[in-house]
Amino acid sequence: MELVAAVYLMTDLMPESERFGLISQMQRAAVSVPSNIAEGYSRSHTGDYLLHLSHARGSLSELETQVTVSVRVKRLSREHATDTWDLCQEVGRMLTGLIKSVSDSYKN
Repeated sequence: MELVAAVYLMTDLMPESERFGLISQMQRAAVSVPSNIAEGYSRSHTGDYLLHLSHARGSLSELETQVTVSVRVKRLSREHATDTWDLCQEVGRMLTGLIKSVSDSYKN
């Protein structure tokens, strides 16, 4: 959820011309991360949970790419993107750990 808030604050710094482009894509990808975690957690089967965790990781990868693109095409400064990028990396590590933990318990 912290990542979602950070993305919304970061995209407020982007030009209005990106409202229906990168801004929209970044916000949707960010919201998709915790949404997929929540949806998977509410499922009855561990395999479904793992699938949704994988979708969350995919959305996170999309967001990382979009942050990189935003800096490369000069819609965001590197300094404005750094905190969100770092948060993406942290969420990625947490997701990897969660996937490993759930997967290990699924095998047992």
